[in-house]
Amino acid sequence: MAPLGSHSIPVLVTILLACFSFFLITAFSLVPTAPLHDASDTTDFQALLCLKLHLNDNAGVMASWRNDSSQYCQWPGVTCSKSHTSRVTELNLESSNLHGQIPPCIGNLTFLTIIHLPFNQLTGNIPPEIGHLRRLTYLNLTSNGLTGTIPEALSSCSNLQIIDISNNSIDGEIPSSMNKCSNLQAICLFDNKLQGVIPEGLGTLSNLSVLYLSNNNLSGNIPFSLGSNSFLNVVILTNNSLTGGIPPLLANSSSLILLDLTNNRLGGEIPFALFNSSSLNLISLAVNNFVGSIPPISNISSPLWYLSLSQNNLSGSIPSSIENLSSLEILYLSQNNFQGTIPSSLSRIPNLQELDLTYNNLSGTVPASLYNMSNLVYLGMGTNKLIGEIPDNIGYTLPNIKTLILQGNQFQGQIPTSLGIAKNLQVINLRDNAFHGIIPSFGNLPDLMELNLGMNRLEAGDWSFLSSLITSRQLVQLCLDKNILKGTLPSSIAKLSTSLQVLLLTGNEISGTIPQEIEKLTSLTLLYMEKNLLTGNLPDSLGNLLNLFILSLSQNKISGQIPTSFGNLSHLSELYLQENNLSGPIPSSLGSCKNLEALNLSCNSFDSSIPEELVTLSSLSEWLDLSHNQLDGEIPSEIGGSINLDILNISNNRLSGQIPSALGDCVHLSSLRMEGNLLDGRIPDSFINLRGIVELDLSQNNLSGKIPEFMESFGSMKLLNLSFNDFEGQVPTEGIFQNASEVFIQGNKKLCGTYPLLQLPLCNVKPSKGKHTNKILKIVGPIAICLALTSCLALILLKKRNKVKQASDPSCKELKTFTYSTLKKIPRIIVTLKIMS
Repeated sequence: MAPLGSHSIPVLVTILLACFSFFLITAFSLVPTAPLHDASDTTDFQALLCLKLHLNDNAGVMASWRNDSSQYCQWPGVTCSKSHTSRVTELNLESSNLHGQIPPCIGNLTFLTIIHLPFNQLTGNIPPEIGHLRRLTYLNLTSNGLTGTIPEALSSCSNLQIIDISNNSIDGEIPSSMNKCSNLQAICLFDNKLQGVIPEGLGTLSNLSVLYLSNNNLSGNIPFSLGSNSFLNVVILTNNSLTGGIPPLLANSSSLILLDLTNNRLGGEIPFALFNSSSLNLISLAVNNFVGSIPPISNISSPLWYLSLSQNNLSGSIPSSIENLSSLEILYLSQNNFQGTIPSSLSRIPNLQELDLTYNNLSGTVPASLYNMSNLVYLGMGTNKLIGEIPDNIGYTLPNIKTLILQGNQFQGQIPTSLGIAKNLQVINLRDNAFHGIIPSFGNLPDLMELNLGMNRLEAGDWSFLSSLITSRQLVQLCLDKNILKGTLPSSIAKLSTSLQVLLLTGNEISGTIPQEIEKLTSLTLLYMEKNLLTGNLPDSLGNLLNLFILSLSQNKISGQIPTSFGNLSHLSELYLQENNLSGPIPSSLGSCKNLEALNLSCNSFDSSIPEELVTLSSLSEWLDLSHNQLDGEIPSEIGGSINLDILNISNNRLSGQIPSALGDCVHLSSLRMEGNLLDGRIPDSFINLRGIVELDLSQNNLSGKIPEFMESFGSMKLLNLSFNDFEGQVPTEGIFQNASEVFIQGNKKLCGTYPLLQLPLCNVKPSKGKHTNKILKIVGPIAICLALTSCLALILLKKRNKVKQASDPSCKELKTFTYSTLKKIPRIIVTLKIMS
């Protein structure tokens, strides 16, 4: 759903005026020039001193509230009655930095009509003694830290007209007894933790004008009686869990001005009367479960200027009668199931400024008249099935456009050069279409913040468009990925806005080197340049992009070593350098990237040992992939420091020695691949801690000893590959070992099993005689032949894998493709051979 943008101000003003106009009228009518009070009555005097005693006044507002000062009617924040000169009628201490809890003694100020204590730091419960204030008309405790429930005693304040305790941490239910406050005009309880249903009695309050209950945990239906009075102006129930439909009385209300039910679980069809109201100015039903179509609109004099139906399950076509909403300025219909074409009648809404039709199933061409709506500021038609071309003169016909979103359609043709003169443009999103040709200049767009042209067929030409963006000093996102830009990346890229945070250049056949000057883009957080033809070394200056969060340069032809300056990237979360020609040792400085969660250096030519500084990064939580390199030496014993790691792949290197016992400390591992190395020794007993392991591959090493029986209890394991080692003894029989399609133990000559499906010699088989022996031979013989054939097949497949690895110019992608999906075909062949037998 599109943001309110500039229209949030009038909406807010409408709400605030509705909530507090009553207070302003009442307050000004009660403010007197207070004379000295009657000294014989000290009740209110003592109550005020009690308040001061319990409230910490850091701002010093209560400094003059002293025991030796009897003129309390002149104290700051205190107002007394004209007729009862010793009685306090108003307590106004807004934004006074008050701390502490409201004491029960406030209930002794029985002449109070106004309590105004918003924007302080009050805590604790609302005291039930407030129910003693029978003259109270206005209670405002908004924006404090109050907890507990709304006291039932509040219903004794029968003269209460306005209650605002919003923006606290009040929980529990709204008291059903509140309907006893028959004079209530405004109820503002938003931004709390209220639960339960909205009491039906609130709908029967004959003077209720404002009901504002958003951002709670309210459930159940909207009260059926809501809308039954002739004064209801504002109903805001957003961000709750309300269900059911819109009550008929509410939909037919002749006084309702603002109805906001956003983000609930409301459903059913939208009532016909709602869009034909003669009073409603704003309707938001977004993020609910409404179904059906938009009802026909017959009221040609509707004052409705804001309508949002986004994120529902509405269907059918957009009715042409929507043009009867002639006062509309904002229309959001995104994320529904609308079909058919966009009605040209939309262009006859004269003051329409924001139109969002994204994420529907709209098709056909866009009406030409829609591109002539000169008042449009926001136009969103993305993720539909629209076709056609963008008019060449769009920059002239939409002079006020700020946001243009057309992504995810089937638009074609070239990007109009006239977009470059629509000087108010802030967002251009043409992603995922079929635009072609050279990217035009955008040199006259000083406010441009986002330019997304990814996933088209665009070309860079001489890359002059990039230079034209230098004047867009607000540019934050530049997405050019998955086009056919080609050519070399010019050094002028460093002259782009220093506000640039996202730069996507993936999959463009860009060649040449990465410009050293890229370090000037100091705000970059996401830099994607994978799947290109980049060569040369990694610039040391990349280490100066201190705000980088994700850096992806994989699948290029980059050579040389990783600069030690990469250790400066303290915010780096993900680093992808796989499938390049990088070499040399992995720099230990990467251990300084304390926020690194994912690292992939696979399919390069890194050598030397794995730096211990890298494997002790507790931040590594997604994956560490160092596979298909030339790493040697032992696995660092400190590897247990990667305690949060989910996936570890160090396969197909030259690692030797024993598997460190500390690896068992990585209890979050779901995938561990160490195949294709020179590891020896036993599987550590500490592996019993890897209860969540799903894939474990230790194949093609020199491991020995018995297969641990504790692996039988690994309930999450879906694949175990121990093939081509030197394991011995009986193979466990429970758990994963009962599924031949998930266990691979070929190439271990000293293993034996207790049943034929393990493709192993039977353990402890004693010779038999006569017919009994013949029966066994008849049963076991064919199965043994099948299993022998299967073992040969598995051996051939795995040998083939080794041959591919040793080829003169191997593709790492091909090597990685030959994995478990290939091995899992073997059990299917077993079944086939068994059937043939």
